[in-house]
Amino acid sequence: MNKGGMGVGSSSIMLIFAVLCLTVFSLISLSVAQNDKSLVDIEAKLVTEYYAADELAENILAEILGSDSIPDEIRGVRIDKEWDWDLIAETAAFSCPISDVKQLDVKVAVSDGSYDILIWKMINTGDWVIDDTLNVWSGGDDPGFGFLGLADEMTID
Repeated sequence: MNKGGMGVGSSSIMLIFAVLCLTVFSLISLSVAQNDKSLVDIEAKLVTEYYAADELAENILAEILGSDSIPDEIRGVRIDKEWDWDLIAETAAFSCPISDVKQLDVKVAVSDGSYDILIWKMINTGDWVIDDTLNVWSGGDDPGFGFLGLADEMTID
């Protein structure tokens, strides 16, 4: 005598399905959290390296201002100096390494114990490699729609 309604088998299947869904969602959440942590670790390393280079640049600038003339090298960093006729001041330019592919470029104009910062920026020094592994239509006569059967019907002006 079947009275209708859900039996034990269908409720077990629903429970198994719910547990599988929760398991998949928890694994996806764990994966996203690990990816976010690795990105945050990379960013934290970059910020730490930047502030170390910034501190070095500040110390070099302090030594430049404390001396009578701009030296050729301070703390192992080469100083490029030249006279700027527009500013009527001597300029000092130097680069502090941040990482293997980044550096902090600094250029200051020094005049009578005061200074003006002309450049203070982080730049990339690594080589930029173009990824050309993706087949992209280069603008030739064949637009690549042959698999759709449209290549014979299309004309390109």
